[in-house]
Amino acid sequence: MPAIWIIFIAFMIISWLIGQQLKSKFNAFSKIPINYGFTGKEIAEKMLRESGVDGVKVVSVPGQLTDHYNPVNRTVNLSPEVYDGRSVAAAAVAAHECGHAVQHDRAYAFLQMRSKLVPVVSVASKWVQWVLLAGILMVEAMPGILLAGIVMFAMTTLFSFITLPVEIDATNRALAWLSSAGVTNRETHPKAQEALRWAAYTYVVAALASLATLLYYIMIFMGRRD
Repeated sequence: MPAIWIIFIAFMIISWLIGQQLKSKFNAFSKIPINYGFTGKEIAEKMLRESGVDGVKVVSVPGQLTDHYNPVNRTVNLSPEVYDGRSVAAAAVAAHECGHAVQHDRAYAFLQMRSKLVPVVSVASKWVQWVLLAGILMVEAMPGILLAGIVMFAMTTLFSFITLPVEIDATNRALAWLSSAGVTNRETHPKAQEALRWAAYTYVVAALASLATLLYYIMIFMGRRD
């Protein structure tokens, strides 16, 4: 199946290049200080407080670019560089993750949709590759197996696309707050925008790669009698 490998390799290369650029931007912007010298932890706590979000804790987690918001235990999890950082990069990432906490507090529709899909996608992601493999091997005798695999993979693709507005909205909330709170200024705000834009590209590539792969499996199913 050369076509699917071409798709995989192409998107792997694109994803790697974007990841490298994201790390490069983060490293560069980590050297640029922000107004008031707040740490990422202080930025997060300030944004949550000023946004009227209660009951959310800001904690440090190991790793690099491991920052995320956990809606289950209501924690903003920041990597050490962001948690203790006093830079544009740290402020942008911390504010972005708090954007998700604000979404949760405001019952943002796309975040709710994504949360409801998590259990389904967790199961689908675990078994989909085996179901698709079995479906391709037995596509003529038992096409229903491949169809089941396609439905499972479609759920993961849908999850990827629902993630896009969630991430974009969190970024918009973060940037609006950073500017209104005076944390970023005319010089540093564009850098915060750029850092978050490159982070968003990773989600766009993941969604497109998932869609391309889904279409490939659909073509196999539709052409099984050719």
